[in-house]
Amino acid sequence: MKRLYNFMLAVLLIVMLSACGIQPGTDSSADKVSEQYVQTESAETTGQAEQKPSAAPESIQAETHTENNVANGEEQQQKQDGDNSMAGDISFNFETKTVVLNSGFEMPIYGIGTYSLTGDTCVESVTAALNSGVRLIDTAYMYHNEESVGEAVRNSGVPREEIFVITKLYPNQFSDPETAIEEALDKLDVEYIDMMLLHHPGAGDVEAYLAMEKAVADGKIRSLGLSNWYVEELEEFLPQVNITPALVQNEIHPYYQENDVIPYIQSLGIVVQGWYPLGGRGYTAELLGNQVISEIAQAHGKSSAQVILRWNLQKGVVVIPGSSNPEHIQENTELFDFELTGEEMERINALDRNEKHDWY
Repeated sequence: MKRLYNFMLAVLLIVMLSACGIQPGTDSSADKVSEQYVQTESAETTGQAEQKPSAAPESIQAETHTENNVANGEEQQQKQDGDNSMAGDISFNFETKTVVLNSGFEMPIYGIGTYSLTGDTCVESVTAALNSGVRLIDTAYMYHNEESVGEAVRNSGVPREEIFVITKLYPNQFSDPETAIEEALDKLDVEYIDMMLLHHPGAGDVEAYLAMEKAVADGKIRSLGLSNWYVEELEEFLPQVNITPALVQNEIHPYYQENDVIPYIQSLGIVVQGWYPLGGRGYTAELLGNQVISEIAQAHGKSSAQVILRWNLQKGVVVIPGSSNPEHIQENTELFDFELTGEEMERINALDRNEKHDWY
């Protein structure tokens, strides 16, 4: 009744004020009373569970505002004081089959390695890979096939921005990195290099990396990385450069798992990529014939190679198996329609022998 009385009083006041010549829209007490009543009714009608709190005293509001500013300031400072990577989450997206690098660029999590592929064989293998949906291609100066990789990319009909090309500088190029970078750009002839790595540590590696940083600033290279760098090498190297590597590429397979190195690299916001994922030349047959891996493959209706590659992916390791066989290239892409169980992952983890198959 009291509410109805207030409403009738408000209406009466409006009528009286109108009669006195006061125009609607002016700030009157009656308007405020009427507005307050309508707002109250609206809140109750919509059944809102939360009640608007009373305004806090100014001293409390000021204190809260200050605390919020301090918290925001600390958050921004933490970002500035951290490493110079742009992205902190390097977890794999199994829907898009990509990972976002700390450079801000997106990279496929599976691809093809071109070590030992040269000439027409390289062109045909990369073409087969691109036709199978592969969009990540790994090459290097020492593979002597950058021209062939570039030819396959240019003639593929796939938009350049969809393909991610990695190449590397070898230590014998570290003394004149600027020339080496231009040579790689000329040989590939694909407009820009998505990522350039240092092939392995060597004299002048820091200076070579700094030259690659300059190439990033010039738009010639988009992301940087390292190959065959481990914990001690990274601890020494990283304080001397300005751009945190987006990727570290090392030998990784079930017989050489780097279970201490991978988490360390990932903790720095750096993606890990594995070369020789199937053991490398001379060792592949033995690895694919391993009883544990074969049993797991049979359980999933998959090949041993697919199980090993999937094991890598579930450990957060990008895979770049090499092959010149179109059927194997296609097979190496079919990794996303099954998942290894925790128990199966542990069985493969138990195969580690610390058995390195190359000297890097």
